[in-house]
Amino acid sequence: MKHSLQLRLSQHLTLTPQLQQSIRLLQLSTLELNQELERFLQENPLLERDEGPIEVLPGPVGLNGATPAEGVTEAAVTSTDDGPASSEGDSFPSEREGPYGAGSREDGDDDDYPQLAAENPTLRQHLISQLSLTNLPARDRTLVILLIESLDDDGYLTQDLAELQAMLPEELDVELEELQIALKHLQHLEPTGVGARNLGECLALQLCALPESTSWRAEALEVVRNHLEALAGRDFARLRKALRCDDATLRGLQKLITGLNPRPGREYASDDTRYVVPDVIVRKVKGVWLASLNPDAMPKLRINRLYADILSRARNSGSQQLASQLQEAKWLIKNVQQRFDTILRVAQSIVDRQRHFFEHGEVAMRPLVLREIAEVLELHESTVSRVTTQKFMHTPRGIFELKYFFGSHVTTESGGAASSTAIRALIKQLVSAENSRKPLSDSQISEILGQQGIVVARRTVAKYRESLQILPVNLRKTL
Repeated sequence: MKHSLQLRLSQHLTLTPQLQQSIRLLQLSTLELNQELERFLQENPLLERDEGPIEVLPGPVGLNGATPAEGVTEAAVTSTDDGPASSEGDSFPSEREGPYGAGSREDGDDDDYPQLAAENPTLRQHLISQLSLTNLPARDRTLVILLIESLDDDGYLTQDLAELQAMLPEELDVELEELQIALKHLQHLEPTGVGARNLGECLALQLCALPESTSWRAEALEVVRNHLEALAGRDFARLRKALRCDDATLRGLQKLITGLNPRPGREYASDDTRYVVPDVIVRKVKGVWLASLNPDAMPKLRINRLYADILSRARNSGSQQLASQLQEAKWLIKNVQQRFDTILRVAQSIVDRQRHFFEHGEVAMRPLVLREIAEVLELHESTVSRVTTQKFMHTPRGIFELKYFFGSHVTTESGGAASSTAIRALIKQLVSAENSRKPLSDSQISEILGQQGIVVARRTVAKYRESLQILPVNLRKTL
């Protein structure tokens, strides 16, 4: 075997740590970005939040050449190494006045504590508190609590009583009849309908709680106990035959049943509300729609001046760690700034192409794909995909994810294209304006859209209708 040395030239792509961080920050949502920055702030002493005034930059220039009006400015991520501003000219904030013009709080110290809203009780807590006011024996009360623990979030008992009995220890000697009695006690608690084992029983419990003089109460009980499937399927002919009644009675009992609560425990479910902080704000300035960054979504970072001065004076090997942390802090500040710059560029490009949406709504949405924005901004399509994911835009028409403005298209008779979002909006308009006694079928909606020059197959109409959670024609029909 002969050994030899060979020299070859080749090209390969290497992702530097700075580029990797830039890509990662770009795909994070605002919440995830703040969590990531908190980690950096805890690990790197050379990085700190800038609590000073926000640096103001000129507004963006739209792709149509328009410039924002005076006063439309952007908040920037501070990237200078300068220390905090001089205290000269600084003023202390005045006391915040109360809702009725009250000034300082000198009447008592108790006013300094904020009043917190009382936490709503859970369904379990609400039921057990009622149970504690009854005179039931301890054994019966324990069995009722067992059933309460078995309820789902909607207040239904989805587990069979026989199964619950089998799960209990044999030494307790619990009979099935005891569980049935405990269930009756549970079903007498508020909210009415709790402890039901199915929808029909839930609605029947609520109807039984109404006064006997309630109109159509007896007929409604018959329907929820024996003909609920026919009512759900709008099979009015079958209901008329089964109840031997007229249309007026059917309309009355239908209104009575639909006014009941099919999920009695839902009002006690935990309120897991998620709030969205928009990254971009869209306004109309002098007839032009412009995007600007939301200052509340932009973290303000800077280099810690104290540590930076120490590093500038110390040039020994012991300061290598601080030097490395200084470089990391500068990278992070630069990448955060670049992240928001890219978001703004993409957002403004979307606004320029969807200006008719901001003027007229969903029906004016035009077809748009990621590649179109990528080519205009000279970005990679994957970059645009990262920018538009979990980034939100606040507009006069509401808050939308940037991805909302992208969608497939359908060819029109004139050779143009219509956005799928616009077609959904048209379908929604047609259904909302239809005669409920003679609702439009998918084929009829397809024909109406065809008359407007939009060629859409019946299957496509059905797909869009289902995405809008609009019921089929037979379930939208009323008496």
